[in-house]
Amino acid sequence: MISKVKSEQSPIEIIKLSLRNNFRQYTMFIALIGIMIIFSALSDFFLTPRNLSTLFLQTAHIAVLACGVVLVIVAGHIDLSIGALVGFTGAVVAILPARFGIGIIPSIIITIAVGALVGLWQGYWVAYREVPAFIVTLAGMMILNGLLLGVTKGETVATSGVFNKIGGGYLPNLFIQSTPRDMIPHDTTVIIGLLVIGAYLWMEFSRRKERIKYGFDILPMSLFITKIVLVIALISAIFSVMALYLGIPYSILILMLVGSLYTFLTTKTTFGRHVYAIGGNKEAAKLSGINIKQRTLWIFISSGILGAIGGIIYTARVGSAAASAGVGMELDVIAAAIIGGTSTLGGEGTIIGAIIGALVMSTLNNGMLLLDVGTTQRLIVRGLVLLIAVWIDISSRKKGA
Repeated sequence: MISKVKSEQSPIEIIKLSLRNNFRQYTMFIALIGIMIIFSALSDFFLTPRNLSTLFLQTAHIAVLACGVVLVIVAGHIDLSIGALVGFTGAVVAILPARFGIGIIPSIIITIAVGALVGLWQGYWVAYREVPAFIVTLAGMMILNGLLLGVTKGETVATSGVFNKIGGGYLPNLFIQSTPRDMIPHDTTVIIGLLVIGAYLWMEFSRRKERIKYGFDILPMSLFITKIVLVIALISAIFSVMALYLGIPYSILILMLVGSLYTFLTTKTTFGRHVYAIGGNKEAAKLSGINIKQRTLWIFISSGILGAIGGIIYTARVGSAAASAGVGMELDVIAAAIIGGTSTLGGEGTIIGAIIGALVMSTLNNGMLLLDVGTTQRLIVRGLVLLIAVWIDISSRKKGA
């Protein structure tokens, strides 16, 4: 989110320019902080380490799914089958050990392969048969729901305790054994938090050095340091919350790996640049030599793989697979991506934004549950938030034009 600025500009002008150029990205952060402040004022339990750790657990699978859906939407498509894919792959990973005696690791590998095949199937129809993604994934949702009902036979399939640790377990202590009552920070979480801060510092200073090398404008050192301090404070707060409870959940560790991989994929690789080019201007991308069909195919394969991973995390968290699993989840995932700054018109969106968007949706749901808000009101609020996010997207596009 570093903007090009002129060296003669004052710090105030630089801040205004940065806010103007990154309005949608800053909006989601402001919204998240505002929502948390409101719920913390209305509920004494909201900001406790236990509740916030539960909030992260509820966010993990949605955020993983949103990482895949971001690429789909950025390229100008949509994936309505992601919720059904979560339910179906969750059933596959639960049934393989329960009915066929297959080990947990082989079952997970097979399930991810199934997700990739589903993505390959849908990507083929979108890329090479030019059927609109809306229709392909709508049909995929129906097919997967039918397959889910068929493999589960309408029954609930329980999963093992070892498998359930993927969705609800926490990393163990390395040196000091402690419990939340001891108020001793979880040492593994502290170490990982320090590593994340170190990696962030290395990335920021490397990026600044690279921009200087190629003659790009950079933020003044005072603003650069201020930005780093604020981000480190945010990272420290998140890891402190987890360290004061049971530590980092395995699902959050998976999310961190997926988020890091896809951030690198979208910002540092040719594939990522091609995806944004396709969404920004398909004709120009075609004329520049980008293989649009191949890229589209891989976008849907990617979404299928992350759909399977999300299905594994979700099934492990709830401890079972059922015919109703994943129903309506595609709405939360798409909403998370859009609230996080992914443009409905294609060409814009970030992985970090999608993760923050997922956190916004989960925070809203969690806070309203604590306040005993009914299902009707919760759905209305979440719908209004999505509507406002899309309106902001369209308005900012018009102003930019």
